Amino acid sequence: MTSPSVVSTLSGSELRAMFASATAWLERHVEAINAINVFPVPDGDTGTNMYLTMRSTLEEAYRVDGDSAGAVLQAMSKGALMGARGNSGVILSQIIRGLASAAGERQHLDAPSLAAGLAEAAATAYKAVSQPVEGTILTVMREAAAAAAGEAQRDKQDILAAVASATEAAGEAVAKTPTLLPVLAEAGVVDAGGQGLYVMLEGFLRYLTGEEEIPAGPLVSREEIERDWLAVTSQMHHMGESPYGYCTEFLVCGQNLPSDDIQKRMVELGDSVLVVGDESLLRVHVHTDDPGSAMSYCTALGSIDQVKVDNIQAQAEEFLAVHQRQRVAAPPADIATVAVVAGEGMEQVFQSMGVSAVVGGGPTMNPSTRELLEAIERCPADRVVLLPNDKNIVMAAEQTLPMSPKEVRVVKTTSVPQGVAALLAFSPDEDLEANVEAMEEAKAGVRTVEVTRAIRTTSIGGLRIREGQCVAVVDGELKVARKSPEAAVKAALGHLPMEEVSLITLYYGADTREAEARELARELRRVHPQQDVEVVYGGQPHYYYIVSAE
Repeated sequence: MTSPSVVSTLSGSELRAMFASATAWLERHVEAINAINVFPVPDGDTGTNMYLTMRSTLEEAYRVDGDSAGAVLQAMSKGALMGARGNSGVILSQIIRGLASAAGERQHLDAPSLAAGLAEAAATAYKAVSQPVEGTILTVMREAAAAAAGEAQRDKQDILAAVASATEAAGEAVAKTPTLLPVLAEAGVVDAGGQGLYVMLEGFLRYLTGEEEIPAGPLVSREEIERDWLAVTSQMHHMGESPYGYCTEFLVCGQNLPSDDIQKRMVELGDSVLVVGDESLLRVHVHTDDPGSAMSYCTALGSIDQVKVDNIQAQAEEFLAVHQRQRVAAPPADIATVAVVAGEGMEQVFQSMGVSAVVGGGPTMNPSTRELLEAIERCPADRVVLLPNDKNIVMAAEQTLPMSPKEVRVVKTTSVPQGVAALLAFSPDEDLEANVEAMEEAKAGVRTVEVTRAIRTTSIGGLRIREGQCVAVVDGELKVARKSPEAAVKAALGHLPMEEVSLITLYYGADTREAEARELARELRRVHPQQDVEVVYGGQPHYYYIVSAE
């Protein structure tokens, strides 16, 4: 699009291009948005969740034939809902749903209809949250919509002016979020979801003013690339079947690496393309029939390392074979259970208790609504109980209820220990409602401690945290910060009524050695002789320990 002084209408293809520009602009800001997502733990993933949700949104939009604005928005609404990740992604999906609802079957959007869509987007987002909190993305959306409506009343022929007003109002609303949400003021940050929405509106404005070229992303370290890579690429394998044969990944090391050129070449060779990093180090991911061409192109630009090529079809066939063997071994159930779990050991724990299906995911790796629906549909039962096991997945789980033809209930487990307790209370001899009631009661009798590492210096709830410290969250509230994970566990247990606890279970993560976990257990038995202490390998990422106190 050229740089016009007035934009009077938007067609379906123009809307799609505008959202693509906003998604590219959002991608550049993912790490910055993640960094300010400090509540309840400074290990944020809001930027990642919003970006991955938008990727799914655009994938669906590009499947639309024709140039109807309403048809494109309807497709985007479906893609956003199916790909929604985390609370921020679900709310973003509801914003797009509101836009689509207001657009109806319009061929083009003008300023008044776009403003009406933004108003409907704000209303739909508020309705999606059972207890709306001001100082969040909801506030920013409402203020942006109000500004767009005011501008559209003044000039019904200028979409650019309406979007400019919405963007300006969103920026002002984001700046005010700490005055509405005390935890943001204490941490010295603005709301991450609101900032993500503001960035997207900036992307809209860049498109409408002709600034379509997105500058190179921020410089990131090798550690930052490796930290997020597995989480991001694992989600890409759930975005539909690929016509290409090989999943190809590698690092490219060099100087002045042209990431845009590499991305364009990978798109020519296949799909599911991801190129992230900086001018000296890039990680490349592509599904292609010609891995050799992908690698040879990059070896002309630098050296490649950590090459990984997998046969997609063989992986899929093995996956199906494993599940078929499991289905043959297990008799059909009247009621199935689905749990969201991260970590090899955790998966084994839930499978040993008879869970019907496991969805990979958890903190910083929130599964999409589509993945949850696929797991529900795989279950050989018409009634399903879904255990999200993370508070940031509860909303995505609830989105499955009206979308599945099966009778689904969500037991709102917000931690793995709650999920374990709920599953232990499940009885195949009881009906669905009795099971849900028993599982809800069981999860309420468990206290949870989660220990991770802070990625930034901040202050939350009066607790001063330094970057790199180990922090412990007790039942969703940040309570202690210590030098080591073991010290954090011991201090966190001091916040529990230990006289009421009979069993402590230490689930140790992928970054914790078994010897360290067993030594911690010995110390806890010495300090708390009245309680039984068990050690279980969880293998969960990001969290050194997840502790269950029953």
